[in-house]
Amino acid sequence: MRVVFERMADRRPVVTPLTRDDGVAFTLRGAGGGEDLPHDLVHLLVETELGVRDGIWGCIADGVVWGSMTHVSGRQPPQARPRSERLKKERRDAIGRAETLADAVARLSRGEAVPAQQVAWVPAAELHRAAAALREARSRWRALRPGETWDLEWRHPRGRS
Repeated sequence: MRVVFERMADRRPVVTPLTRDDGVAFTLRGAGGGEDLPHDLVHLLVETELGVRDGIWGCIADGVVWGSMTHVSGRQPPQARPRSERLKKERRDAIGRAETLADAVARLSRGEAVPAQQVAWVPAAELHRAAAALREARSRWRALRPGETWDLEWRHPRGRS
């Protein structure tokens, strides 16, 4: 899946274009902007770094359409809406873990404490590796000028669900 994050001049909603591997294109509206990494970029980086297959981005790749997404082009598969709703229900717990994980890694990357029990299912060394990757990403993001983009290719990672 191709995802393009644009560096905004200030803190306002970020609209991120993405094109799934089936050719269907959407925009995803999310938080972030300015010098802060967009929330959805944090998820993409953390989920990739830690091999999370059924987090936010794995769900999108598998056909979930979040309420913050707008269809732009491409023919959606038959029964796309019921499939999306079914996947959201089936993966509710996994999505919650992905939110918790992204939050914990983002806090670690800023040097904040994270209670060990909050993300006990992930080894501490992996969390710290992901936090270091997020710090590097934050530096790369801040080096972009407003209007510049960071294009990423997302693939289902090998690893944990």
